Amino acid sequence: MSIAATFEIEYLQYLDATGKLVRDDLPAFARDTRQLVKLYQEMVMARVFDAKAIALQRTGKLGTYAPCLGHEATYMAIGSAMQEDDSFACSYREYGAQFHRGVKPRELLMYWGGDERGNDFSGPAHDFAWCVPIGTQCLHAAGSALAFKIRKEPRVAVCTIGDGGSSKADFNSALNVAGAMTLPLVAVIVNNQWAISVPRSSQTGAKTLAQKGIAAGLECIQVDGNDLLAMRAAMDHALKRARNGHGAMVIEAVTYRLSDHTTADDARRYRPEAEVKEAWDREPLRRLKAYLVSLNAWNEEDEVELKERCAKYVDAEVNAYLETRSQPVEAMFDYTYAELPDDLKTQRSEALFWDKPH
Repeated sequence: MSIAATFEIEYLQYLDATGKLVRDDLPAFARDTRQLVKLYQEMVMARVFDAKAIALQRTGKLGTYAPCLGHEATYMAIGSAMQEDDSFACSYREYGAQFHRGVKPRELLMYWGGDERGNDFSGPAHDFAWCVPIGTQCLHAAGSALAFKIRKEPRVAVCTIGDGGSSKADFNSALNVAGAMTLPLVAVIVNNQWAISVPRSSQTGAKTLAQKGIAAGLECIQVDGNDLLAMRAAMDHALKRARNGHGAMVIEAVTYRLSDHTTADDARRYRPEAEVKEAWDREPLRRLKAYLVSLNAWNEEDEVELKERCAKYVDAEVNAYLETRSQPVEAMFDYTYAELPDDLKTQRSEALFWDKPH
């Protein structure tokens, strides 16, 4: 019997859980200490915002919210590596990447507060709105990538998806067309170990999630998603090869969801406490902070000042959200069609009728 094909999945890591370098071939961006400090500051801001958003939900000032606790390095690497004219198709918790691309916290709060205007954000207009239906954003990204190729534009479409979502047909269809047509697409699988309440081992038999791109003919890599240096290096490589016409790539970012799936979830019902405690020892902010301290680029005074500044900024954004005037009830019909179909015109009229005192 002969062998038809073999494959290997490379694993990339620069910083271990304590913030020590495990390899010495640092990429160019990682030699710029000022840039690393700036990225760390943005990661801290994302975490401060995350905690504030949860507090707003708990006090009835926000709807169901999806925390990003533990994913900061992955999302900041994605956002900082992309060019402004690339397109981003995310799901619903990639706040760090979106903040870096210009989305304002007040807009994100509007979205989770049930105001559709939150999707008309300040980031690039060619970035897609938040996507709650799992996996469909990958098809949107593949469509963008096809458009870039047809127009011969040096642009790349980036999509993100969770470990559970990587088992969806939408995701695999997007990879298949990207491989068949050599599209400029980068698909990042955020492997946070739990697809809502289902562990990764229960929803796929694959040893890695990165290898799911092998069947589509794509280059694939598994990365320590809590290591900003490794994630950014992988993104830089993937974006460069896609931009130069060498096709799509799959990056599996191995991280951990340190919070509940959403504020409507209680992960204590299904996730071992010891597992979560161990994951906290590998979390991304502690790791990058330790590395910056070792370079004499950061200290505790810097940390205190940063958190105070982030808290003031987030509070100002929260106030802007709370002071935003609510839309009338009929506004729910204003964001889907240029001209409403007859059945929705009828629904709109009924909504207006019942919204008035009788």
